[in-house]
Formats: sequence, structure tokens, C-alpha cells
Amino acid sequence: MRTKEAAGVTRHRGRAVADGWVMTGRYLRHVVRAPEEIVIYFSLPIMFVLVFGYVFGSGMQVPGGGGYREFLLPGVFVMTMLYGIGATATGIATDVGRGVVDRFRSMPMARSALMTGRAAADQFRAMLEIVVLLTCGLLVGWTWHRGIGDFVLAIGLLLLLRLALSWVGMFLGLVAPNPDTVATIVFPLAFPLSAVSNIFVAPELMPGWLGTVAAWNPISATTTAIRELFGNPGLGGDSWATQHALLLAVLWPIVLIAIFGPLAVGRYRSLGR
Repeated sequence: MRTKEAAGVTRHRGRAVADGWVMTGRYLRHVVRAPEEIVIYFSLPIMFVLVFGYVFGSGMQVPGGGGYREFLLPGVFVMTMLYGIGATATGIATDVGRGVVDRFRSMPMARSALMTGRAAADQFRAMLEIVVLLTCGLLVGWTWHRGIGDFVLAIGLLLLLRLALSWVGMFLGLVAPNPDTVATIVFPLAFPLSAVSNIFVAPELMPGWLGTVAAWNPISATTTAIRELFGNPGLGGDSWATQHALLLAVLWPIVLIAIFGPLAVGRYRSLGR
């Protein structure tokens, strides 16, 4: 009996993986068919690199010295992962609005496939974005100064953050009344997270209370961690959050997944009731 139950669980998991992979392919094909969407999402971080790096860069201070563009680029990598919430939420909201989700739910496919497929597609998309941004960074004078192991770990932290933000985006897409309102939900959430962080300015240069908020920002944790792993400047500050940025860069995404994963799944299950 136990053998049959175990075999049934194995088949169910295998089916869920296969269905999730099919959904991953579906989302990736949408990206290929709408390359203008990628251009739109790339334009903002590239604009920040050019404006802050070249126009304002000469007037910016970096704690401990160092070039501002090397300080800025890791933050831009993180900001790109953050604003990917918009693509995730819009994609899910569009599927819900068009009745695609209802059709998928009526088909003999794993219920988890839609969400796991979206999360996997977001990871592939994030890797493409990282490659483009790394190339852009190298062209404007950024580089990393540590070994390949630290470099790979930094990329892994970016992908972990993107995975957590994918679940946030899926939840927002499921609760949005329609795709047109996604921006009104995502932007007021993403903009303060990026503005009150250490992406553009070090927290120790901010007013006391604002610097504390910025230091504990999940976005700041990943930014500080990858700056350290890349060997880029801007590692000043003696707060606990700054000194343990690598730990927080792992814990914050896990907390976000633990919160928004069940919320997104619960909302998905309640559709159509």
C-alpha cells in the first residue's frame, strides 16, 4: 500500500514539474513575441545609470572613497530585479482578465503549474536582464574585483531576490481588478523601496531615522551584499544591518516568499468561487 502511495506521489510531482515547464515555455514565448516589453523595463535602469552616473556622479559622495559608477551599478542590478514585479503582476492580471486562468483551471493540469511556471520564467528573464546590465556596466566603467566564486554568489543573491519578488508580483496580479490598474499598485510600492535605500545614496549620508530605514530595507541588504562580493565601494556604516548584509540578503527573500507565497496560492485557489 505504501509503495503504491509513494508511486502516486512521485507521478503527481512529475506531472507538476512537467506542467510547470510547459507554462514556463508559454511565458517565455510571450517575451519573445513582445520584445518591446523588455526594452521598456530596461530603459529605466539604463537611464538611471546614465543620469546618475554621468550627470550627477561627479557631485555624489561615496563613503570611503571610490568611483560613483562602481557604487551605483550594483544598486541598479537590484533595482531591475525590483521593478520586474511590474512584468510579473501585469502578466498574471492579464491572464486573469482574459479568462486564461479559468481555462487552465478547467484543464487536466497541475494546479501549481501556472505559478511555478511564472516563477521559473521570471528567473530566465532575470538572467537575461543581468547579462545585459553587466554588459552595460562594463561599458560605462564598472567592474568586479573579487574572484569568480564571489561573482557567482552575487548573481545568485540577485536571482533569489527576483524569485521572492516574483511571488509578490503574482499576488499583486491576482488581486488587481484589471491589468490597467497594476501600475497604480506596483509603482507606489516599488518607488519608495528603491528611493529609501542605499541604491543611489549611502544610508550614513541620510538623516538619522531615514538612514536607519534605508539600512534595514530588503533592497539595501542585497545591494550591500553584492557590493561586498563584487568588491565595489560604498561599504561604510556600522549598523547591524550593514555589517550582516549577506545574512539579510538571504533572510529577507525567504521571509517574502514565506509571506507572499501562501497569499498568492490562497488567492489563486479562491478565483472563480
